[in-house]
Amino acid sequence: MHDERRRIEERVERLHTQRIKPAVYAATVPFEVEAWQAPGEPVSFEEAAAARYTPFAMDTPWGPPWGTTWFRMRGEVPAAFAGKRVEAVIDLGFVGDWPGNQAEALVHLPDGRPLKAVNPLNQYVPIANPATGGERIDYLVEAASNPDILANNFSRPTLLGDVLTAGDKPLYTFQRADIAVLDEEVWHLDLDIQVLLGVMTHLGDHEPRRHEIMHALDRAMDVLDLDDISGSAAAVREVLAPVLAKPAHASAHIVSGVGHAHIDSAWLWPIRETKRKTSRTFSNVTSLADEYDDFIFACSQAQQYEWVRDNYPHVWARIQDSVKKGQWAPVGGMWVESDGNLPGGEAIARQLIHGKRFFIEHFGIETKGVWLPDSFGYNAAYPQLAKLAGNDWFLTQKISWNQTNKFPHHTFWWEGIDGTRIFTHFPPVDTYNARFSGEEMDRAVRNYAEKGAGKRSLAPFGWGDGGGGPTREIMERARRLADLEGSPKVVVEHPDEFFAKARAEYEDAPVWHGELYLELHRATYTSQARTKQGNRRSEHKLREAELWATTAALHAPDYTYPYDKLDRLWKTVLLHQFHDILPGSSIAWVHREAEAEYARVAEELEALTAEAVAALGGGGARVFNTSPYDRAEVVRDGSGAPAFVSVPANGSAPLAADAAEPAHPVSVDGHVLDNGLVRVQVAEDGTLSSVYDIRANREVLAEPGNLLRLHTDLPNYWDAWDIDKHYKNRFTDLLDASSIEVVSQDPLLGAVRVTRAFGKGSTITQTISVRAGSPRIDIETDIDWHEAEKILKAGFPIDIRAPHSSAEIQFGHIQRPTHTNTSWEAARFEVSGHRWVHVGEPGYGVAVLNDSTYGHDVTRTVREDGGTTTKVSLSLVRAPRVPDPEADQGRHRFTYSLLPGASIEDAVAEGYALNLPLRVADSAGEPEPVVSVDGEGITVEAVKLADDTSGDVVVRLYESRGGRAEGVLRTGFPLAGATVTDLLERPLTGDEAVVDGEVPVRLRPFQILTLRLKRAEVN
Repeated sequence: MHDERRRIEERVERLHTQRIKPAVYAATVPFEVEAWQAPGEPVSFEEAAAARYTPFAMDTPWGPPWGTTWFRMRGEVPAAFAGKRVEAVIDLGFVGDWPGNQAEALVHLPDGRPLKAVNPLNQYVPIANPATGGERIDYLVEAASNPDILANNFSRPTLLGDVLTAGDKPLYTFQRADIAVLDEEVWHLDLDIQVLLGVMTHLGDHEPRRHEIMHALDRAMDVLDLDDISGSAAAVREVLAPVLAKPAHASAHIVSGVGHAHIDSAWLWPIRETKRKTSRTFSNVTSLADEYDDFIFACSQAQQYEWVRDNYPHVWARIQDSVKKGQWAPVGGMWVESDGNLPGGEAIARQLIHGKRFFIEHFGIETKGVWLPDSFGYNAAYPQLAKLAGNDWFLTQKISWNQTNKFPHHTFWWEGIDGTRIFTHFPPVDTYNARFSGEEMDRAVRNYAEKGAGKRSLAPFGWGDGGGGPTREIMERARRLADLEGSPKVVVEHPDEFFAKARAEYEDAPVWHGELYLELHRATYTSQARTKQGNRRSEHKLREAELWATTAALHAPDYTYPYDKLDRLWKTVLLHQFHDILPGSSIAWVHREAEAEYARVAEELEALTAEAVAALGGGGARVFNTSPYDRAEVVRDGSGAPAFVSVPANGSAPLAADAAEPAHPVSVDGHVLDNGLVRVQVAEDGTLSSVYDIRANREVLAEPGNLLRLHTDLPNYWDAWDIDKHYKNRFTDLLDASSIEVVSQDPLLGAVRVTRAFGKGSTITQTISVRAGSPRIDIETDIDWHEAEKILKAGFPIDIRAPHSSAEIQFGHIQRPTHTNTSWEAARFEVSGHRWVHVGEPGYGVAVLNDSTYGHDVTRTVREDGGTTTKVSLSLVRAPRVPDPEADQGRHRFTYSLLPGASIEDAVAEGYALNLPLRVADSAGEPEPVVSVDGEGITVEAVKLADDTSGDVVVRLYESRGGRAEGVLRTGFPLAGATVTDLLERPLTGDEAVVDGEVPVRLRPFQILTLRLKRAEVN
């Protein structure tokens, strides 16, 4: 047989694209359209309905950036359309085919009920199958003219990312608003050809099935009447029916499809626009559920449900109805799909608590899996946290984006730092926006790593990132692919069903231990530093407010615990941990609002803490320690003068004028600071030329420390997201100090201030401080930053041969090799950590602490003298220009510290201390700490009252050193009983033993334990 593939394939492609697709709508009549441009921010339906509209013609420009235009569309269904499938078809002037980053609209009925949304791939609104014609149609359409931030493919900066800079030039030209008849036979023919072409073009040339489909398509095109597409469509479909009826092979891979619409809670649009996106997408999804009984939609992020509940009650009612029918599946059990690395441990616990509880309260459904398809890597505490929240499985897809190494599994057990394992799946289709194309189905099969052991994978389908969701065309493709030779079998089912089947067939799946590190998007640990600092501060201020509110509730009879305020503030912080807000990868508008929101949160939490402390009564200066460790350190009194004080963990102590002095006061000799524990020499260039550990009788630094290095930083593609390895090749060391001056010579506090000017008008002022009684060296930093496409790092070359570094993560720490033996280790050239990084050799260690920095790198070199230098470098600030051209510009204030002679436990304690400064307040109350713990390695993470308002005290603690721990927990109130609970404060076991008012505690390495403590009644 002659090879006619090219002729046939080109013929089918042309006829399909140029003749069949345009014939899907058989007849149309235009709407009469009027318009009203809403001033400023979006308005309510009621305000829009009362506005004055003016006539509007097609092919007219409309929509300034971030504007809202309301269109009134009126029309009448012609009698000739009677008995046919009639739809409104609306084209706002869509650009490209991505629904989420351009014009979108929500269609309302005259009474205000949202009907359905329109976007580039979902332009229709069902009208009816009118019996006689003459029906009047009246719509109010809320159209959002959101700019296409991706128009330049992230190749150059844009001012469109903020309403303050975007201008007012119309972005779109309205193309179409019609009442139309859908020719169902032509529409189905279009889908038949789509599916067959997809299967055919991804089969090998040697496959008989490919040629069978090709020739069937060729014969079908012979039947197509080019002068009567509609009249011949049924006959064409009859020719194709036999090849569409051939069943899949018995051993075919099974793709479990579930509808999905990934909606970034903010990204290339602000939070206010996400609220509208949820209404549009969820309207479309519930409409699709009415059309397809076999449709199932998985939807995460309780925050988005709450927005719909509060702002779109009609859509909320439709969601509730779909949930009852089993067509809508709440999943994920988190408040938002948060970043997987940067939120603190307690914050991730609260993500799970608030998310799970929302779905239980509103739908009676307890979600069973963590759904995080798009976050940028996942910390190694997740398996334990997920299980403690009652989850059985974990899903992500993002690791398929790895720049260097291909992850070896798609279905596996993920083991966390404490040993907890959770069943995990990465969809081999490599997308959470599947559309059941031939390419995707082929990739799912080829890519699947578990061949021979498992035979099924998951495919979340529907348009996403900016929402949109599944379409009827995707559902039709799924139906055709349910059992079709040459393709995997597609079944639409609930994710819980998929995970149950996948686990049953592959119970002994391989195990992956430790973090799921994404070899991409490493700059998200640093970009938008003020957003990250706001998160860090908020997390610690929430801890502080909860602790002292609990203390006041226990000891101040007239004090009322602020349940609702704390709940609201936690949810605000959790929202801003979304995986495109906290990582710093959103437009300028998002980060501008985030910084303002963090400031409001800080102000309110300060007020709550002050109120709680004041409730204990006034009477003199007192120092409050929110840290879980006893502290003896220098604090500033009300006049700003330094004072030395000892304060118990989670407790308070008086700030006495005659407080005991530390054994070793600080001496200042030129630029040398000495407190008997460490001696610090500040060089003439402003670096630390020497840090000598007097206790250990050894020099800490192998080379000058606190070396500020300015690198050129232009990644290959994703500016705000990525830092590529070539950044290391070009740099300038900042060695020109414009001034060095001693700013404190107090016996309790010695400090030297170094000022530098550099680059394009940037300045940096650092105050290097040594306090009496502490080996910690603080470097308070104030930067006025005006660089572009640069990253500033602070390096500490430490004279230690460390085989690995240890970085704090959620509820523990993770060890990473300092060598690069393999490509996996080499790919970790930039990593994340929380309050500290530790490097050590047997008998000696050093920690680098911070109060708001996450990104860092650790490298090592061998010197000519045979010694090893292990260098810890903190990433302080970046200057990407896309998607926010002014990212990180302006003032930054933060502190990082060097802690010589530190054990892991020292690093943990000082990390808390740096991030939880002692609080001085007027208080006469001397309450015992709510809880205290004896036992090395047992660390209290949270103290609060139970969420059910019972008055029980909830304490969350964990083992922080990485070893077994044994101790006792004591309370500052009469204790009646203790219960071990899950994260949602539900009992996991029976009551714990209480011996003489104490609770024995035994923990495995990095174990998290939540105790619910019942107060005894006092007569």
